[in-house]
Amino acid sequence: MLFQVGGQGTRPTFFEMAAAQQLPGSLRAALTYSVGVLALRRPFLHKVLDYEDEFFALLMLVLESHSLRTTDASFSESLYGLRRRGVKIKAQKDVALLNSGDRLHHSGLEKRQKALSVVFLVVLPYFKSKLHSIYNKEREARLQASLWGHGEDSLDNLDYVTGGEDVVVSVGTSNADRSIRTHLMKRIQKIVGACYPWIHASCEGLSFAYQLLYLLDATGFYSLGLHALNIQVCRATGQELMDTSSRISKIRNQERERLRGPPWLKAVQGALLSCTYTVLDYAQTGLIAAVFFFKMMEWWYQSAEERMSAPTVYPPPPPPPPPKVAKEGIPLPPDKTLCPLCSQKRANPSAVTVSGFVFCYACIFKYVSQYKRCPVTLMPATVDHIRRLFHDM
Repeated sequence: MLFQVGGQGTRPTFFEMAAAQQLPGSLRAALTYSVGVLALRRPFLHKVLDYEDEFFALLMLVLESHSLRTTDASFSESLYGLRRRGVKIKAQKDVALLNSGDRLHHSGLEKRQKALSVVFLVVLPYFKSKLHSIYNKEREARLQASLWGHGEDSLDNLDYVTGGEDVVVSVGTSNADRSIRTHLMKRIQKIVGACYPWIHASCEGLSFAYQLLYLLDATGFYSLGLHALNIQVCRATGQELMDTSSRISKIRNQERERLRGPPWLKAVQGALLSCTYTVLDYAQTGLIAAVFFFKMMEWWYQSAEERMSAPTVYPPPPPPPPPKVAKEGIPLPPDKTLCPLCSQKRANPSAVTVSGFVFCYACIFKYVSQYKRCPVTLMPATVDHIRRLFHDM
């Protein structure tokens, strides 16, 4: 086989890595949807939605830091039983050993690698999200400017036209009062609008290349960030999973022993630490449950949403073919602006709905009232089938 699809060995499969990478996005969607539903009854929660990038980055900063410190893995990787290991290259003289692939040695993460992992897991996605929002705003502004023109320029011109000297002075002072920050923000938005598509395309291309190479067993690094940090993700052994809880309790005991001060202060600090750890544990459990619940509801309503949105996908039906002129009917004039009945230019044009042909209102009203049919197609018609046509002169 070209790539690994099973669960053997310490090397995670492509599907495990992809699931771990997509979990933060699913978690954010679940939290945003939950807060949006709660905001319908609690309007103050709209502030959370206004700053969702900052709140989610702060939440992931706490979770990722805690997970890397206790399990040597990111929050999503720890849920799938994965661990991060630093890669060190052994200097070996034996060529046979070099060709056998034993020159790679995995070790625990260093403090520098943990700190940079937090940067790649939290800080860079936050800036990417902010750049994406700035790019969307700049694109909308360009679209509005192309459709309606520059609103500020039109308002300024209107002030110059409608007002006198006082208006000119007010416009001049308003232009002078524009701060440097506003000009800087506009320039930053223009730079982001021009550069972000190339940056986004480059990042997505590199990500796709690394994932394809990982799928084909051509590299042990799943992403560019892991390669830059010289970190590989491995599947945790049974002994490592059993030692995780004891390691966490050991770290927490060491932190309690570092507390200094009077006994009552140590007791208060210890209680605060215990509460913090309890909140973190419950937060992880609650977030995991929220993600799986969101995925289950998304799968449950997916078929219904597809059925509801399916009719809008189909193209509109083609228009019906024009009615044929009857052999015994009145022939159509070569000039389409003439009335078939009076052969004069149409006055008060009106159409017969059963056929669609247009006549003078007086001519077609008199003919339909007498013969009860369309004069061209001889299809049955009444006066109620006559519709006046209006157009701008």
